Amino acid sequence: MPTSSLFPRSCTFTAMALAAAAIAGCQSSTPGTPPAAPAAPAAPAAPASPAAKTAAVKGSFGTLPDGTAVDLYTLTNAQGTELRAMNYGGIILSLKVKDKAGTPGDIVLGFNDAASYVKDSPYFGAIVGRYGNRIGGATFALDGKTYTLAKNDGANTLHGGNKGFDKKLWTGTTFEKPGAAGVTLTLTSPDGDEGYPGNLQMTVTYTLTDANELVIDYLAKTDKATPVNVTQHSYFNLAGEGSGTINDHVMQIHASRYTPVVKGLIPTGQLASVEGTPFDFRTPTPIGARIESKDPQMVLGGGYDHNWVIDQKSPGTLGPVLRVVEPTSGRTMEMTSTEPGVQFYTGNFLDGHHIGKSGKPYVRRGAFCVETQHFPDSPNQKSFPSTIVRPGKDYASQTVFKFGVEK
Repeated sequence: MPTSSLFPRSCTFTAMALAAAAIAGCQSSTPGTPPAAPAAPAAPAAPASPAAKTAAVKGSFGTLPDGTAVDLYTLTNAQGTELRAMNYGGIILSLKVKDKAGTPGDIVLGFNDAASYVKDSPYFGAIVGRYGNRIGGATFALDGKTYTLAKNDGANTLHGGNKGFDKKLWTGTTFEKPGAAGVTLTLTSPDGDEGYPGNLQMTVTYTLTDANELVIDYLAKTDKATPVNVTQHSYFNLAGEGSGTINDHVMQIHASRYTPVVKGLIPTGQLASVEGTPFDFRTPTPIGARIESKDPQMVLGGGYDHNWVIDQKSPGTLGPVLRVVEPTSGRTMEMTSTEPGVQFYTGNFLDGHHIGKSGKPYVRRGAFCVETQHFPDSPNQKSFPSTIVRPGKDYASQTVFKFGVEK
């Protein structure tokens, strides 16, 4: 009830007025001046944001065009990073990482539904194999026998053939452990699959840690000698998917050599020095600084689409591969791996016809791929490290992506 309905507006020295003054204070003697409004009650405190939780949750990502149900796996960590993947192709659908302002953003290209990945995807986010990258002439000889593969990249085979691991339905099992959450994906590739020999039991594990690392472990067992070279084919834009080109990203690759190629991007067999070439990323360099170079190798790739030979201190052990910084968001990505090489590809074949998750076209050089691997065409290049896996000698590989910010 307003104060003016209890007491007169003019001040008096009666006990009542003194009592009123004690309660509300003396009001102005100017006629018609309204009394002071009572103080508004304090607004309730906003509820605290729930703390990010390390967890692995299985859900649904709809169906494939043939009606097959697709499983969705959502991994979160204590820093608020979130990874979503599905069992079709082992595809990483999204990866949300905070920028220097603490705002999460999705840094990998992709689609909002499973059918789009089946219809038209340049390996967005997929596990590729049985042999990632290219095998020249779509053929190789092993133990006195010649094997013929699918020609799905001109005269060559690429990323496992017509129906490689990226187009298979994997079996996933989520897990949680202190400081980490993940999903283990398994697949059986039968003898003769896409022309490759041997029954191959393949396991790929994605683990998201509270240290903001995405750890990818690969394990393969076979009952017959076969080439194996499995990798992860996410397209990254650290400014956020659909945010234009990656030309201003600053890249450093710990490699003094690379493998030059001929037409069709098949290696010559040479391990060439990066010194004095557009391939020298030994010091941090903007990706776009030399991407339009007329160097014959750059012309063949339409930009960067080559394998770098990592400067490994101890082959087969986890060591540094590269570091990328996106200057506007401040996001950083560091990579370590047990693999001897990395294919650095700058989205040269993206042309804007793919419309991504945020409704924006994926333009040429709108992302980069960094595929840790053995070298392309190794089954036909005897001087390259061998990719042949034999019974009783398992294939094991690990790659770690570590995300951070630079302010």
